[in-house]
Amino acid sequence: MNDIFSNPVLAKALPEAIVETLQMVGISGFFTVLVGLPLGVFLHATAPGGLRPMPVVNRIVSDIVVNITRSIPFAILMVALIPLARLLVGTSLGPVAASVSLSIGTIPFFARLVEACLRDVHHGKIDAAQVMGSTRMQVINKVMLPESLPALVAAATTTVVTLVGYSAMAGLVGGGGLGKLAYNYGFQRFDVTVMLVTIVLIIVLVQVIQLTGEWISRSLDHR
Repeated sequence: MNDIFSNPVLAKALPEAIVETLQMVGISGFFTVLVGLPLGVFLHATAPGGLRPMPVVNRIVSDIVVNITRSIPFAILMVALIPLARLLVGTSLGPVAASVSLSIGTIPFFARLVEACLRDVHHGKIDAAQVMGSTRMQVINKVMLPESLPALVAAATTTVVTLVGYSAMAGLVGGGGLGKLAYNYGFQRFDVTVMLVTIVLIIVLVQVIQLTGEWISRSLDHR
């Protein structure tokens, strides 16, 4: 414990690294849900047997956009998207720039989870809503999304936990945060104390996110 409190790196750089990690996870998590949720709804609705089957469009979006993006290792994707980040936010360094790659890397992942959640909604409830004259949007907004809300919260929790891990990798290429701190000081300078503290903080952050998400999901599940 004395090494932790007396370590100058932890005293000066750790608070900023924590803020940068939270910033990356917060920004990318927001845009991942904002874009990934409607994308997942679209994938489900346009699939064969969906509310509005569009096999060709569904295949293009599913196989080309979603699957190819998910197939690229995040470290490679992050480096490839540096020019895009520079174009969008004016810089390729820092947590805001890293959020561009984090969002693009996790949107397809979350969209697939949303699609799976919607697929589990009982077809009887959807058929009942359609028999009563509900439009497609009404079926989605008033039946499918509310019925799958606990599962969607669990999917969002899983995605945010994944973002924490991705944010650590983003630190290796200028994204900042705990990953940068662990690499620059814990690995390159062989500071075991810094490495252990950053690992523990990442574990704690993941546990807090997971437990919070599980609590919210259980609170919304009235089955």
